[in-house]
Amino acid sequence: MEKDPIFQAVLKAIASIDRAQFVPVDQQVNASKDTPLPIGFGQTISDPYIVAMMTYSVGARPGGNVLEIGTGSGYQAAVLSRLGAVVHSIEIVPELAQSASARLDRLKFKGVTIKAGDGFVGWPEYAPYDGIIVTAGSSEAPPALLAQVKTGGRLVMPIGANTAVEQLIVFTKRSDGGFDRCSLGPAMFVPFTGAGRKPEIPATYDRTVALCRRGQTARWPGQPIG
Repeated sequence: MEKDPIFQAVLKAIASIDRAQFVPVDQQVNASKDTPLPIGFGQTISDPYIVAMMTYSVGARPGGNVLEIGTGSGYQAAVLSRLGAVVHSIEIVPELAQSASARLDRLKFKGVTIKAGDGFVGWPEYAPYDGIIVTAGSSEAPPALLAQVKTGGRLVMPIGANTAVEQLIVFTKRSDGGFDRCSLGPAMFVPFTGAGRKPEIPATYDRTVALCRRGQTARWPGQPIG
């Protein structure tokens, strides 16, 4: 993956953005660290590595139509914008939606439209999407979001019965309307809130999902290398 020109473009986009602009003042000293950071209202900004993996895996490209669920501070949307994608982003916390929109306007990121709303229903007015990124975890992919992915498009989101056992799943829509899926490995995100939220339950990792293989280095905890 290190030599993949598309992944290199993603890394270049991330490197061109000052992450400190997307976190609260008291977290700016930590902005250069590859770790999630709190942004208020019980939400977080993902670490740059996860943002890179999700952006690459969703297939973001110039002119691509991408839906983001969970705007947060606008960092993921900024990366997509820098890659030339057309971004529609939904944030369930109105205050975050408003501040993210103002921030992206102030920093002159183009092609991003943000609204406050419930991400479980998606944004059908602009569907179908080449890619959908969900930055919150759920036990399953919402049917409305799967329906809004175009043929050949991808949905990337954390799936798991609870936050401790989530894994990043890439859903790729086939021509028959079904989905192939693979895992980018373990993850831990804030819960996906909204009308479709389901309670967390005790569970273990679903190891039946094959790891995504193209340039993939993720492994299950304790899984030997090789």
